[in-house]
Amino acid sequence: MQKELLIKLRNGDKLTLKDSIKLTIQISLPAIMSQISTIIMEYADASMVGRLGAHDSASIGLVSSSTWLMGGLLNAASLGFSVQLAHRIGAKDNKEARNIMKIGLCTTLLFSIIMMILALSIARPLPLWLGGNKAIVHNATLYFMIFACQLPFLQLNNVSGGMLQASGNMKIPSLLNIIMCLLNIVLNLLFIFPSGTVGNLPGCNLGVAGAALGTACSQAIISFIMLYWMLYRSEMLKLRKGEKMYFHRGYLVNAFRIALPVALEQIAQDGAQIVSTRIVAPLGTKAIAANSFSVTAESLCYMPGYGIAVAATTMIGQSIGAKRKDLTYRLGWLVTLLGMAVMSVTGLLMYLFAPFMLATLTPDLSIQALGVKVLRIEAFAEPLFAASIVATGVLRGTGDTMIPSLFNLISMWLVRLPLAAYLAPQIGLIGVWSAMAIELSVRGILFLLRLFKRNWANKEVIAL
Repeated sequence: MQKELLIKLRNGDKLTLKDSIKLTIQISLPAIMSQISTIIMEYADASMVGRLGAHDSASIGLVSSSTWLMGGLLNAASLGFSVQLAHRIGAKDNKEARNIMKIGLCTTLLFSIIMMILALSIARPLPLWLGGNKAIVHNATLYFMIFACQLPFLQLNNVSGGMLQASGNMKIPSLLNIIMCLLNIVLNLLFIFPSGTVGNLPGCNLGVAGAALGTACSQAIISFIMLYWMLYRSEMLKLRKGEKMYFHRGYLVNAFRIALPVALEQIAQDGAQIVSTRIVAPLGTKAIAANSFSVTAESLCYMPGYGIAVAATTMIGQSIGAKRKDLTYRLGWLVTLLGMAVMSVTGLLMYLFAPFMLATLTPDLSIQALGVKVLRIEAFAEPLFAASIVATGVLRGTGDTMIPSLFNLISMWLVRLPLAAYLAPQIGLIGVWSAMAIELSVRGILFLLRLFKRNWANKEVIAL
């Protein structure tokens, strides 16, 4: 059904409101499941490390904003090519889409190797720059170094999965990411704990390093499978005999234009997260741990929104390629409203089950209590947070990455950080998360106002 609806979209056939809703749900569901599985993997990581103690948990939490930054930059590079690919697919120019795939694969892989070298060069001083104390610096460095070594595999997974999704294939990337999560959990059990911790399973007792190693190995295995599927099994993207890659400077220029605002946004946002980490760090090890665990727990709530945003970029990108301006506007609103509905439900569940979520992550009662308080504050911001997440995916599908980046930066730097810096010394971690909830609400309102203006749906196909 999904394939038929996408063909109708590309052919210019009429899509009823019912068809549009079906297409939105069918494309979104696999992406939602993929994002949820990713968070379950991170949740399992945090839960296992949490059993090692507050210091080990804090060591990962300390560098988490930096790992997000690296991952975000790789994702921005992939987006620069996958949006162009979606437009070409929508225009039924599959041969040119495959050429974009080849150029994008080579370019982003080279970029990831450069990022790996850079990350390794700063691994030792990074925890000190972030204000970590001596008790957690060593493990934080070790965790970040192992993370750095997996960056080429992470990029391979990003670009292969992103291009498969841009072609309309949401199921395979989602399925492989779910398998990666299961594999990661098994490898974590083997690498983190000593033998006999879980039944008769052997163990390496590597602690924090084991958590990073388990993730790296599972990422590497799945990235090669994802690449194989794109190059040899994808109906639209698989390699054809006689089709050679030909370089065109225009594709790199377009990729740079799309990716640069996203990359700058990622740098500024993760820079803001680093500043936020420095705001939280003086509050003590328990506050750092509670903050890290709460971020992981909240991810279960908002990651479905990111899954819907991925689907939005695919649908809007192909609609723009097919020159379906009428459909672009309708799908943009449908997918945004779906995201808000889903995250309203997950926000309610987070409020109700916050004690259970924190209890699974750490046995420390004081950390649990603090985490529950901040999660319940954040729950009220989830519907508007959803609007900002999904509308970002909608606008990126048109090739417009500048406006979403500006909205995200303005709200983060002019609302969240000043409020957090003011409230943290007075009411601690609760003040930091109150500032976050206010900022996310402001951000969501900005994106909804942008969607009300129809001109975003009138973008042309990205040209050379």
